[in-house]
Amino acid sequence: MSNNPVLEALFNRKSIRKYTGEMPADEIITTIVKAGQQAPFALQLCSLLLSRDRDHNRFRAPLLFTICVDSHRLEAIMERRGWLIAMNDLSLLILGIQDAALMAENMVIAAESLGLGSCFLGNAPYLAEKIVESYRLPKRVFPLVQLTMGYPAENPPPRPRYPLEFTLFEDQYPAFRDALIDRAIASMDEYYLAHDHYRQKKRWIPLEGERAETYTYDNYSWSEHISRKAGQWLPSPEELLQQMKKCGFNISTKDDK
Repeated sequence: MSNNPVLEALFNRKSIRKYTGEMPADEIITTIVKAGQQAPFALQLCSLLLSRDRDHNRFRAPLLFTICVDSHRLEAIMERRGWLIAMNDLSLLILGIQDAALMAENMVIAAESLGLGSCFLGNAPYLAEKIVESYRLPKRVFPLVQLTMGYPAENPPPRPRYPLEFTLFEDQYPAFRDALIDRAIASMDEYYLAHDHYRQKKRWIPLEGERAETYTYDNYSWSEHISRKAGQWLPSPEELLQQMKKCGFNISTKDDK
């Protein structure tokens, strides 16, 4: 399988945060978008926004795509057919998240195969109100994720992933033993420590509350970094629920749409 170009693109993908000044041709952009459209879907509950404004795009990327969960488009089709939406907003969002995420991944791999790099920006849902205003989005369109894209001006190595034994569970989900957890932690942390990643990037999440700091850049790595994110940030869903509601989605009751 070593000569399989699809697998090569998948295994070599990495996040690119530095781009050349070259703007991809319209033909390239169209090809990437069409590849995104060919992803598996539930209801095609997704649409794309595009910015070519490098001065405002993250990392000064030539392209910034925003992949949206889009019920507005579906409901326009339904209205023409004499239907009103009855599906609850939680189900719509779940199905739309599947559609939009698969579209985004197809676009990333298509771009990789064409010599472009990309980087996922996962905070789009928390910037929904700002994105709605910027693109004049109608109700029932929710920004899910953004992609910077362009020709790479850097070539970092692909970053590690958990070992298969911590990812693939056949027949039943296992009880995690300490040895397995430690191997999973080491599989991630050793790479970041070897590359002095967090010191070079000056990425450090301070501790909140009374927990005493015991780490330095010499031993602060991925597993501690990700634990501080999930262990301290966003304990309440209220901020995200409000962003969804401003986009016309209410996942609590059908009557509050």
